[in-house]
Order: sequence, then C-alpha cells, then structure tokens
Amino acid sequence: MNKWLFTSLIGLLFWGSLQAQELEVNVTVNTPTLQLADPRVFQDLKAAIQAFMNNQKWTNDTYQSEERIKVSLVLTVSQEFSANSFGGELAIQAVRPVYGSTYETPLLSHLDRDVTFTYEQFQPLEYSQNNFNDNLSSILAFYAYAIIGLDYDSFVPFGGENYFQTAQDVLNAVPQSVTASNKGWRSIDGNRNRYWIIENLLSPRVRNFRQAYYDYHRQALDIMHKDIISGRILMVQAIEDVVQVNQTYPNAMIVQMFTNAKSNEILEVFKQGTATEKNRVVQAMSRIDAANASKYRAIRG
Repeated sequence: MNKWLFTSLIGLLFWGSLQAQELEVNVTVNTPTLQLADPRVFQDLKAAIQAFMNNQKWTNDTYQSEERIKVSLVLTVSQEFSANSFGGELAIQAVRPVYGSTYETPLLSHLDRDVTFTYEQFQPLEYSQNNFNDNLSSILAFYAYAIIGLDYDSFVPFGGENYFQTAQDVLNAVPQSVTASNKGWRSIDGNRNRYWIIENLLSPRVRNFRQAYYDYHRQALDIMHKDIISGRILMVQAIEDVVQVNQTYPNAMIVQMFTNAKSNEILEVFKQGTATEKNRVVQAMSRIDAANASKYRAIRG
C-alpha cells in the first residue's frame, strides 16, 4: 500500500506482526420507538455489525494499525415490520489522517435513509464476493468498499477504481426480488441512494471530481504542515474543479456528498486565507452548495 513512505518501510521490516484490517469501525444502534423486538437483539446486532466490518479482509493489501480508516456507523432503527424485520437509516462517517499532523479529515459523511433488513438474535453477518446473503450485509459491504475506494483516491489519482468496481459488483449481486422490496439499490428508488453513489464514482462525467478529490487531499491538505500557503492555493483550485464537474453533471450526488463532508473543514481552512482566496471559495462553494451560501459568506468576516 503506498500511503506514507515511512509506514511502508515499517511494514516491510515487521511483516506480519503489525498487520491490521482496513477499517476501524465504531457502531451505534439506536432504537427510539421499537416495541416488538427484544432490546437484546440490537445489542447483538451492534456486535455483529462491528465484527463484520472490522474482521473482514476487504483488500489484498497490508495495513498498519495507524493506517486503518476510522469509520463511525450509526444505525437508527425506526420501523418494525415484524419481530425480526426492521427499517431505518444509517449515518456513515469516515476519516483519514492528514500527513504531518494529528488532524483527521473527513472522507465521507452520508445518511442512507433506505436501510431495511431482517435479523435474528445471535445471527452472524456474512459476506462473500459476488454472492448475496442478506440485505444488511450487502449494504455494509457496499459502504466498506466505497469508503476504501475514497481513501485510495485521496492518496493516488484514481487509486480507488478497483474498490468502486467491487462496490458496483455488490450492488449488481442483489437479486431483483430483493431490490423490489428494499429501496436504495435502483435508480428508480430516488436520486440520492446507493445506486447513484457508485454510478457517480464510476461515471466518466465525474472523472475530474476524482482528480480534484486527490488534489484536495494529497496535494493540498497533506502539504499544509510545511507550506500552508501553497496548500490553500491548491485547495482553492481543487474546489473550483469540483464546480466544473457540477456543471458537467448537474446535481451529481457525489458533489453533494463532498460538500456534506468538507464544508466545515473548508470554512476553518479559509478563515486564515487571503481576501482573494476567500472570495474564490465563497463563489465556488455557493455554486455547489447553494442552500448554505450564507454559511460560506461568513468566511469573509
């Protein structure tokens, strides 16, 4: 894995002793209104999700402990269709470290509102590539690969391609009988779901977004510990490149996901920017996140 040179060298020296899985996932399961199911079912579900995400080997690469992608999953179960069939939403946040600092930058901040599943107490969650086991396992595997792909894209131009392709394979493996009764996998289910996430990430129309995503992280954020001025200049250009993608592919979901993840970070970075940088950022972010235009204008002070 080619993230940090020094961790790669450490990995060669201590092969095997420092290996870790790719994800470090913390899971919360909320059940604010449920009445039928035994609460202990959801304690087991939390443990099952955490084991599924953290113990699965998602790639063929060797990760060091400090390289694991930190992920927060909050599953809010708000519907009971039966004693073992549920619906709700899944909030996903993932971060990766910024080189030369203790700061962690958000890779993804997304709310999936179409999570339906069945679960029996003590039931393990299982994943096998290209095979469908159950809806919840497929949803979790889909996001695991999407997150890993975004992480790779942030270090190497288009480095996440294989993982986005695998996420698409997960989507395609869900049977039509399942997608018909479990929303989120099809284009007709809405314009902000799993189908559109992976469509966007693999679409030639948003190819430049992925280049901008790399530039934003590796070329801008990762150099700020030694050259904050150059880092800000490169970040402004990356943000303006995202604006161009939004013009090529209006209302692309991935652009909205970018603003969801990055808006607060951008505000903090450019509080110390030059007047020109602030104006460029306000103009750019107001175009791709018009609903929060007033929030960005506050950068000017």
